[in-house]
Parts: sequence; structure tokens; C-alpha cells
Amino acid sequence: MSKRFEGKVAIVTGGSQGIGEAIVRRLVQEGARVYSMYVGNPERPDAISAELAASGGFVKYVAGDVCNEQQVREFVEMVIAEGGRIDAVVNNAGVTRDNLLMRMSEADWDLVLNVNLKGVFTVTKAVVRQMMSQRNGRIVNITSVVGITGNAGQSNYSASKAGLIGFSKSTAKEFASRNILVNCIAPGYIETDMTAKLSEEQRKSFSDVIPLKRGGSAADIAGVVSFLLSDDASYITGQVLCVDGGMVM
Repeated sequence: MSKRFEGKVAIVTGGSQGIGEAIVRRLVQEGARVYSMYVGNPERPDAISAELAASGGFVKYVAGDVCNEQQVREFVEMVIAEGGRIDAVVNNAGVTRDNLLMRMSEADWDLVLNVNLKGVFTVTKAVVRQMMSQRNGRIVNITSVVGITGNAGQSNYSASKAGLIGFSKSTAKEFASRNILVNCIAPGYIETDMTAKLSEEQRKSFSDVIPLKRGGSAADIAGVVSFLLSDDASYITGQVLCVDGGMVM
């Protein structure tokens, strides 16, 4: 694999599993120095960083909450102190708390909106000053096709992901004069640990509405992230790219 991100410094939130892990692995393989915030048990992040270090790559995981402004600021300051710059940010951290609206608790609404939307605001605000001083930067926000279509039982998740699209378009306009590009990727049905818990009936209901008749992989999303962070995408900003097997057309 080419080293097109050699000498680049990237941040990936939620990079210890699923789509986030695939993004971390892809960027490291392409030469980037990657830093990632995560929550949960450190066992998996430690294993990933050791594995990638053994093959000559670099990723540093730091436990932290993307909604906590102080933790995010300290994390970004550390990245700048060690890496000297921030070339790319992938806002991937996200949670779900699915339920029908009439049964949804206020706590589950607040948690999903805070992590999925406020977390992106907090991280973006923390990194953009450095990017502006460089007059260069790339931000990719991981939204979802349900932010476009909606989905019964996911009013909180859909609202957070729709809000992320509006946030991305607005910041793309704000930052464009400093050559900072902001785009969204909207994954469809992606095979991860989360979807592995679905029943066979649920899986079939998804595949029935996907023209390609199959789910995607986390590596599919990572490949598109790599493209949007590369020089090949230097004239793309404010866009939402659906990676969904044709589910949303």
C-alpha cells in the first residue's frame, strides 16, 4: 500500500473498534501518524497499537470523552506537542440507544445527541485553530444514511446524524478560505460487531433494500475516508458521500 500520508498527523475518534479501527489501520498503513480517543477497556487499543508498531506504524490511543471540552483540548494539545501539526480529523465516535419515541428516555436522547453531535463540535472546535494556522486541513465526519432517510426507532440517532450533515456543510463554508475541507461519509448497512447482534430476519430486511444485496465492510468506509483525506479529493468540500450499496439513491 502506498504511503501517501507519510509525515501527516491524523486524529480518529472512536478508533478502537469497528469502523474506527478500520480507519486507524488504513491511515497507519498509508504512513500517517495517528492519535485516537476512545472509551472502554484499554486491552483492545493496546493490542492494536502494538500490532501496528510491530509493522513500523504508529497509533497512540488516549482514553477520553469527546463531549468533555477539557479532555478534548488536552488531547489536541498533546497531539500538536508530539506531532507538530494536525492534518486530518475523522470524527467517528458514536453511540446508539434505539427505542420508539414514546418509550425513549430523556437520558438516552441526551446521550446520543451529546456523543454523536456535540462531540463533533467539541473536537472540531479544538483542532480548527491549528488547521487555520497551517492554512490546510481535512475533516471527515461519519454520519449515517438514517440521517438522510430517518428510521423508526432511531429518532435520537437519526436526529444526531442529520444534525451532523448540517454542521459539516456549515463548517465547510466557514473554513474553505483557509483550505480546510469538511465532508461527510454516510455508511449504510456495515457488518460490524454491532450488526452481528441482529437476527437473521433483521439482516434479510436490510439486504432486501440494498441493490447490491449485501452489507458493506468497515474497510469499505476506511477506503473512502482515505480518499477524502488525500490530494485526490482536494476540490471536494461540504459533501455527503453515501457508502451504502445503493440503499439511498
